[in-house]
Amino acid sequence: MALLRWSDQDELFRPFVEMEREMDRLRREMDRLFSGFRGIRPLRVGVFPPLNVSDDKDNLYVRAELPGIEPSDLDISVEGNTLMLRGERKGSEAASNVSYHRREREFGRFRRSLTLPTRIDVNKVEAVFQNGILKIILPKAEEVRPKQITVKTA
Repeated sequence: MALLRWSDQDELFRPFVEMEREMDRLRREMDRLFSGFRGIRPLRVGVFPPLNVSDDKDNLYVRAELPGIEPSDLDISVEGNTLMLRGERKGSEAASNVSYHRREREFGRFRRSLTLPTRIDVNKVEAVFQNGILKIILPKAEEVRPKQITVKTA
């Protein structure tokens, strides 16, 4: 095993020491940058409203969780092969004069668009709202539904 003098070791590890200093500098810079955002609401992480989409041979089904929303505050439309769901969740009156310790429920306007996986018959679309759950029934277009073909004997 070769013996190295301290000054030789210093040269060997210099790139790592410089890299560590640079990482510390970047961390301090990021801390400084983000410290200016204190008090500003963070970006929403989740997507509202959450949707489940399923289908059977005749229909597509879209279920959306919309607690605290009135059906009159919803706007549902189909534009081409896109389902548009728009609405507004209104805040409570008491929310303006209280001090929150934690606030996770969002209020305000929302908009969700969903590209439909198949063509639908827009004239037969139905929507039912019950207990905070919106269920949209989208009948598949006749030409995309599976058809049973009978085999004839000759």
